[in-house]
Amino acid sequence: MENGTGPYGKERPREVQETTVTEGAAKIAFPSANEVFYNPVQEFNRDLTCAVITEFARIQLGAKGIQIKVPGEKDTQKVVVDLSEQEEEKVELKESENRASGDQPRIAAVGEICEEGLHVLEGLAASGLRSIRFALEVPGLRSVVANDASARAVDLIRQNVQLNDVAHLVQPSQADARMLMYQHQRVSERFDVIDLDPYGSPAPFLDAAVQAVSEGGLLCVTCTDVAVLAGNNGETCYSKYGAMALKSRACHEMALRIVLHSLDLRANCYQRFVVPLLSISADFYVRVFVRVFTGQAKVKASASKQALVFQCVGCGTFHLQRLGKASGVPSGRVKFSAACGPPMTPECEHCGQRHQLGGPVWAEPIHDLDFVGRVLEAVSTNPGRFHTSERIRGVLSVITEELPDVPLYYTLDQLSSTIHCNTPSLLQLRNAVKTDAPASALWDIMRCWEKECPVKRERLSETSPAFRILSVEPRLQANFTIREDANPSSRQRGLKRFQANPEANWGPRPRARPGGKAADAAMEERRRLLQNKRKEPPEDAAQRAARLKTFPCKRFKEGTCQRGDQCCYSHSPPTPGVSADAAPDCPETSNQSPPGPGAAAGPGID
Repeated sequence: MENGTGPYGKERPREVQETTVTEGAAKIAFPSANEVFYNPVQEFNRDLTCAVITEFARIQLGAKGIQIKVPGEKDTQKVVVDLSEQEEEKVELKESENRASGDQPRIAAVGEICEEGLHVLEGLAASGLRSIRFALEVPGLRSVVANDASARAVDLIRQNVQLNDVAHLVQPSQADARMLMYQHQRVSERFDVIDLDPYGSPAPFLDAAVQAVSEGGLLCVTCTDVAVLAGNNGETCYSKYGAMALKSRACHEMALRIVLHSLDLRANCYQRFVVPLLSISADFYVRVFVRVFTGQAKVKASASKQALVFQCVGCGTFHLQRLGKASGVPSGRVKFSAACGPPMTPECEHCGQRHQLGGPVWAEPIHDLDFVGRVLEAVSTNPGRFHTSERIRGVLSVITEELPDVPLYYTLDQLSSTIHCNTPSLLQLRNAVKTDAPASALWDIMRCWEKECPVKRERLSETSPAFRILSVEPRLQANFTIREDANPSSRQRGLKRFQANPEANWGPRPRARPGGKAADAAMEERRRLLQNKRKEPPEDAAQRAARLKTFPCKRFKEGTCQRGDQCCYSHSPPTPGVSADAAPDCPETSNQSPPGPGAAAGPGID
């Protein structure tokens, strides 16, 4: 970053100071006082979006006979679909005829207008960084509309568009994103790509977005209200997305499935439906990429793609109940009907506890593995294109190793803690278990593991989930010998599979403030205190000594304390309302037991 300065190196007045940031091929300036315009943690989000839109453009323009040229890629034509030998011969013959007649294949390059290219909308553009990066890094674009409701933000977009010399591609727009999308509902005016990355929930924009995207177009949506989607406020989640979220170890996948359910539900109102291409949970947000199509017959199948989730409050076992049922009939047609259920008894068959009800959620695959493979290949063969290429490779590689058609999962620590046993190694049992096997088989495996690492049954309550699960003998014999293929490929290659925190005090930036006022010291202090707010702040030795002196010494009261003035507790008469039993451990004496009858005094009191 570079702080803006005035002529002759003099600092500009505080109200006009600017910060310049270079990311990817773009360079943007924004007021130094308002950090809402740029969040460096979101660079991964922007890099991944550029990669996804590039492959989407390759598919869309390839169908029109247009090749895209990406900087850094080898000059070899990528085939979008697999061809048979006869079709390959026909393609080669056609190419030779084109060369003989002097025809050259049409090429779409970055930074150039492609008349048959993609029409892109960034609904909430802020500084315009994402739109400018599209113009400079994604080939095959016809135009990019960088929209924001704030006049200050639109002025900044215009400034940055001129700074990057992309005025021929990027069109600044000041409007309410919803109204702008509602004005583009006509088929001829729809956008091929719509990117929504709001502060908080995108729920207010989804209805307009599913109407304004073209047939088979790409819709990219970010949600930063993960706390709501992950089950902290189920009623709020229902009001925004039409589904109840549950707290579980698989809460982030459930969050993705709730967003996909909400998108499909809104699209169904207009005889449209969504097809997920890629769905990820990263840092403090979830991000989904879906294509939107129109078709009344396909919309009828949407009910069978949604499911309710029944989750046991004791052992965490979950069951999915589809909302609808699609079955074939002899005539070859598909018959749709209501599903029958529920899939379990009122009390959990494993631990006897009750179930919580969540959802509906999207119960179909959340990725298109063919498309994910295309993006992964493009990023792997051109790693210098993005600053976060290594992270993109790691995330996409883990996705390709997942079972595509199995919703939600169990975690190894959850299974082990439920029955109070030691945790198997990651090579003996995967850290996260996605399986279409019944939950009874999974608990049988854990029962077999418990026999190798026995639990002290006498310490278990007879009503606890652990006691009830372990009181049943396993009906299968599990083999915990480590297999040769136990270590996943992404782990063997040392890819960044699970990400560390990107920076200190990271997270979504504060909401935009009117006038771009600078964050004062109180805001910075509040932000620091809320980071790890559930952990006690560190305490230095002087603070701890002063705090311990507020507790009376129990052994002094009994006449057995031999430390005198060196005792960390008070030898003064006890203060009313302060009990010696509540005193914490003394760092100097907690590991010592002085002789005498007072040696058996309460823990931590010397």
